[in-house]
Amino acid sequence: MSDTTTTQTSPDQTPTPPRKRHRVRNTVLVLAVLAGIGGIASAASAGSHPAASPASPATSAPASPATSAPASPATSAPAAPATKAPAPATSQPATSEPATSAPAAPAGPTGTVSQLQALESAKSYLDMGGFSEKGLIKQLTSKYGEQFSEADATWAVAHSGADWNAQAVMSAKSYMDMGGFSRAGLIDQLTSPYGEQFTLAQATYAVNQVGL
Repeated sequence: MSDTTTTQTSPDQTPTPPRKRHRVRNTVLVLAVLAGIGGIASAASAGSHPAASPASPATSAPASPATSAPASPATSAPAAPATKAPAPATSQPATSEPATSAPAAPAGPTGTVSQLQALESAKSYLDMGGFSEKGLIKQLTSKYGEQFSEADATWAVAHSGADWNAQAVMSAKSYMDMGGFSRAGLIDQLTSPYGEQFTLAQATYAVNQVGL
């Protein structure tokens, strides 16, 4: 668009230059320049001072309900039983007890030399076994045997400590080993004055023990 405008002139009028329009345009240009300068200045001021961002609304987290731990029941340790201190030992005067000695072993039978010899012989026969009281006295006094006096032999047999029932059992067993004896026959042999001369009670006990 050209700045120059054509004006129509009438034959009655003389043409006049359009001064007023040039003045308006200049005014518009000045205002535009000033507006641009103002925009640059505002932009510069905006760059040097950043706009404060709007504060975010404060969000308060909901308070968690306070949980109180259940109080543990107080456990009181059982009181230890009171121990009474032992009373100090009171020294007592030492009492001396009479010394007790072990009982002495019973001494062997005391007899004459002849009686003691007869006793030794009686014990040796009893170790062999099978002798009654009367049979042992007979053996000790026999002239074919030991030939002790009746008194010495009787004393020795009385002090020998023999178990006559056990001696009768040994005699019965020896006859049973020979064989051929009935109950009555073995009792007769054990009680015969020509045999072992045990008592009837001793012979019966022995026969019972051997099974007859």
